[in-house]
Amino acid sequence: MINPFFKNHGPFNIKKILELLKVNYDEFPIQEINNISDLNTATVNDITFLHSKKYIQIAKLTKASFCITTNNLKSHLPNTCSPIVVENVLISTSQVTAKFYPTSVNDDFDDTVIDINEIENLNTVQFGKNIFIGKNVSIGSNCLIGHNTIIEKNVSIGNNCSIGSNTIIRNTLIGNNVKVLDNCTIGKHGFGFFPNNKKNLRYPHIGVVRIEDNCEIGCGATIDRGSMSNTVIGKNTFLDNQIHIAHNVKIGENSIIAGQVGIAGSSILGKNVKIGGQAGISGHLKIGDNVEIAGGSGVIKDIPDNSKVMGYPAKNIRQFLKDNK
Repeated sequence: MINPFFKNHGPFNIKKILELLKVNYDEFPIQEINNISDLNTATVNDITFLHSKKYIQIAKLTKASFCITTNNLKSHLPNTCSPIVVENVLISTSQVTAKFYPTSVNDDFDDTVIDINEIENLNTVQFGKNIFIGKNVSIGSNCLIGHNTIIEKNVSIGNNCSIGSNTIIRNTLIGNNVKVLDNCTIGKHGFGFFPNNKKNLRYPHIGVVRIEDNCEIGCGATIDRGSMSNTVIGKNTFLDNQIHIAHNVKIGENSIIAGQVGIAGSSILGKNVKIGGQAGISGHLKIGDNVEIAGGSGVIKDIPDNSKVMGYPAKNIRQFLKDNK
């Protein structure tokens, strides 16, 4: 399970799911569906989704029993996975996800929080003034928490961590020796909306943020939790101030990202990646290991290992310099 916090209200009979999607279920085998998952993590008796040609190779290997998809993409599924053809895959997926995880749709303030002074067994935690802690929160030894910070529900913080002032964290797993500086927002839902009959439909986010050991998160950073998978900051990765990491982004270990960088949803960065200030990375891209992206660049396509790029659209740095003599 990608999120140990949200309760799965399944299983549901596939008939109920098909009724929700307004799909004729006469031709489908009747069975119980345990969960909705992405193509990679889905197992037998799960339902998944395929909405883009970009994921065809992954779709061919999925273990899911059912897949929400389009008529054009259904032929790429294995024989063990029954296609559920719909008009809009992402809206249908959102509806099914909300059925399994109804509490993941909204992100209102956490009304379970209490003053940190009311919590026992925090003898090794040093904290400032006006701090509140929600339910299902664990904090390791030798941690620091700054003034006016709220650790909302469903957070695990390891040992020797420092959480700055004016920070809000929820639905997040933090490793050991991590520094989160002031004014950060971590673990809120991402920017997932779909227009539906002139009304924006919010997409449920059932993932978490996972920050691995020895990371530093700069002031004013915003890290969204995952929608259908987790948002991951790999170990020993340092983020500068004013950075936005969108849902499902995965950043490899030993990476360094300068200020005001934005990384759109579901992009995957390899190890030892270096990104200059004010660069932007579009969604659903793969950035290889040891890649260097110059400041101010706009990345709109995959970048292979060991590349150095700059400009908009970002291209090999030698080619960029040649083109701009």
